[in-house]
Amino acid sequence: MTKLTIVELKLLAREPGSMFTILIPLFILVIFGSSISPGDTVLLPMTLAIAVGLVGLYLLPTTLATYRERGILRRLSTTPVRPRSMLVVQLLLQLVLALTACALLLSVAGTVLGAHLPTRVLPVAVTFTLGTAAMFAVGLLIAAVAPNGRTANGVGILLYFPMAFLAGLVQPTHQMPVILARIGEFTPLGAFRQALQDVWAGGSPSPLLLGVMVAYAVVISLAAAKFFRWE
Repeated sequence: MTKLTIVELKLLAREPGSMFTILIPLFILVIFGSSISPGDTVLLPMTLAIAVGLVGLYLLPTTLATYRERGILRRLSTTPVRPRSMLVVQLLLQLVLALTACALLLSVAGTVLGAHLPTRVLPVAVTFTLGTAAMFAVGLLIAAVAPNGRTANGVGILLYFPMAFLAGLVQPTHQMPVILARIGEFTPLGAFRQALQDVWAGGSPSPLLLGVMVAYAVVISLAAAKFFRWE
């Protein structure tokens, strides 16, 4: 398991998509963060949601579907390293990647931009955990049904952009029609972004939004487990 983790970590570090998921949110934060007040409670939660969304909808499903397409999971079934170990390692590494991207965003926002950071750790941790679980569940379902890595990549991108729009990551929700903004709150990415924004504003995340993320994480994970194929 340790050797597998080291090998997969090296492969992930060499994957151009890994740098993409880190640099895009950072670029957005730096470009727009230089023109807003330090007390802004919108931009940083938005970029955090973007980072997690990119890992969950783009990198995770593409990697797993590519491994299945190349027969890596099937070959692992004949070795002491079982395919499920590969799945666990990939989930952990993708989580580390998401955490790294978010830690970098927080560091730059807090030190370079002087942005407001919440002091209550627990609400942030709960919101981040549930939001990441919901986005990763969607990524696992994509990996489960996509026949190959290219298809998983396309489906992930196809889902990401409308989901990002409804979540208020492309256009602020107060500039959107009320019905679209409301629908966006019931998407996994929208619930995640809004809950983070509530925490950044000094409040507590809405129980409804937390429930939405839990529902997505549980229901979609069960669907992914049902449809997932090792070869």
